[in-house]
Amino acid sequence: MENILELLASPAAWAALVTLIVMEVVLGIDNLIFISILSNKLPPEQRQKARRIGIGLALIMRLALLTMIAWIVGLVAPVFDLGIQGPLDSHGYPAFETQFSWRDLILIAGGLFLVWKATKEIHHSVDTSPSDDILDKKHVASMNFTAAIVQILLLDIVFSIDSILTAVGMTEHVEVMYVAVIFAVGVMLLAADPLANFINKNPTVVMLALGFLLMIGMVLIAEGFGAHIPKGYIYTAMAFSAGVELLNIWARRSKAKRGGGEADSGAGH
Repeated sequence: MENILELLASPAAWAALVTLIVMEVVLGIDNLIFISILSNKLPPEQRQKARRIGIGLALIMRLALLTMIAWIVGLVAPVFDLGIQGPLDSHGYPAFETQFSWRDLILIAGGLFLVWKATKEIHHSVDTSPSDDILDKKHVASMNFTAAIVQILLLDIVFSIDSILTAVGMTEHVEVMYVAVIFAVGVMLLAADPLANFINKNPTVVMLALGFLLMIGMVLIAEGFGAHIPKGYIYTAMAFSAGVELLNIWARRSKAKRGGGEADSGAGH
C-alpha cells in the first residue's frame, strides 16, 4: 500500500504512466485491425462476440505475462546461434543478427502468419470471377467462430509479448504497467465495433488495412532478424495513408451528394 501511495505522489511515475498508455494504445492498433478484419469474416450475429472475446483474451494474456516478467525478460536471451558472419551495414555493424532468442522466433512466426493471412485476404479481394457470390459464401462459411478465435489468440500472444517487453523497457513499476495495459485494452474495446463497422462499410479501407497488416508482418519478421525499425516511422506512414484514404472517402461522398442533388434538380425541371 505504501508503494502505491509513493507512486501516486511521484511525478515521474505519472509521466511514465501517460507515456506507456500512449505507447500501449498505439501498439494495440495492430491487434485491433487484425481482430476487426477477421471478425468481419464471420456471420453478422457473431462478429461483436468474437471481437469481445478476442480483446478479452488480449487483456488476459497481457495481465498474465505481467505476472511472469522475469520469464518474459528471459525471452530475449539467445537460444541458438547460426555461427555465420552476416553482411555489414554502412557503419560496420552486422546487418542482421545470427543469434536468435525465443522472442525473435515468436516475432518471426507471428510476422509470417500475418503476411500469409494478409496476402490470402488480398488475393481473395482482387481475384474476381463470375462466381464471386458463391466464393464469398464459401469464404465466410470456412471461417467458423472457433477458427477465428484461435487465429486471434495466436496473434494476441505475439502482440502481447511485444507490448509487455516495451512496457518493461519504459518503467520498472509493475503497478504502472498494469494500469497502462488495462487502460489501453479498454480503449481497444471501445474502438473495436466502430472501427470494424467502418472497415466493413468501406471496401477500399479493407484493402488499406490489409496493406497495414502486410507491412506489420514484414516489420515483425525484420525485428526477429535483428533489423530494428523505429516504430514512429511505421505508424507515421500508417497515419498518413489513413488520412489520405479518409480524404478520398470524403471526396467520394461529397461527389455522390452533388450527383444526387443534381439528379433531383433535373427531375424537378
